[in-house]
Amino acid sequence: MLFNMFGIPLVGADICGFAGNTTEELCVRWSQLGAFYPFMRNHNDFHSQSQEPYVFSQKAQAAIRKALLLRYSLLPYLYTLFHKAHTAAETVARPLFFEFPSDPNTWTVDHQMMWGEALLITPVLQQGKTEVKGYFPPVTWYSLYDGSAVRSKGQYVVLSTPLDTINVHVREGCILPLQLPNTTTTASRINPFKLIVALSESGAARGELFWDDGEGLLTFERGDYTHILFLATSNIIASTLIHVNSQIDGLTLGEVSVFGVANPPQKVFVNGVSISDFSFRLDTKVLSLPKLSLPIGMEFTITWSWGN
Repeated sequence: MLFNMFGIPLVGADICGFAGNTTEELCVRWSQLGAFYPFMRNHNDFHSQSQEPYVFSQKAQAAIRKALLLRYSLLPYLYTLFHKAHTAAETVARPLFFEFPSDPNTWTVDHQMMWGEALLITPVLQQGKTEVKGYFPPVTWYSLYDGSAVRSKGQYVVLSTPLDTINVHVREGCILPLQLPNTTTTASRINPFKLIVALSESGAARGELFWDDGEGLLTFERGDYTHILFLATSNIIASTLIHVNSQIDGLTLGEVSVFGVANPPQKVFVNGVSISDFSFRLDTKVLSLPKLSLPIGMEFTITWSWGN
């Protein structure tokens, strides 16, 4: 996080350590944390024991694979954060006090971090632990995995953390662009997108997506990119095209999950057309639209209603 504050966002420690030998469990935990380093690399010196994922047990490999796929699913959001770092000198990984400077409890938190304004990461850093205590600033936070809410007043919360899990929470009022992951970035980039919409108490949320060819230099300066704004207000989600290029052609939005919907919707409309393929969980207040096929490069609206 220090290097991000220094204006150097593409950084990350050598996962599982450079010198000396790790343990299987701690290498799993470090890999989970490392999935949220802006620059992720497992690396050690010649004289240390091998620590590639394949040298560990099947259980450990599965946990590390899960962390890697989570990172790959979040690449559209991470890429957008790097765009902001390039154009507006923002940080990618940042301490909690960057987002909540008036909360003195955040000033000394050094075992958690955020990706941008939207994601709170709470890793396990000790051997033998299946719970972790994390600080949640005074807003509503939603589990990235199932949308269950932590309505914090500014407090520490004990979180269950089995070996295959790192706790990640989405801040209310944010919209995250995700993508179905694959084993390479090239393969991931052609998969359908997913939006996670984390509603605030007033039903609002905002997010954006920056997209280019993934390889070229100065695409923003040359105007060779796509920039999409996502907004939610009350019971409406809409996209606005700020700038479009051909790199977005053929890519689709395949799924939307809306966290924090107060009541079960009776009807859902996509671009004004009623759809029946949606679900709502009463326990977590999550509205899911799992089978969309909307061109991401075209503006869309999604609405829901509670009456007939």
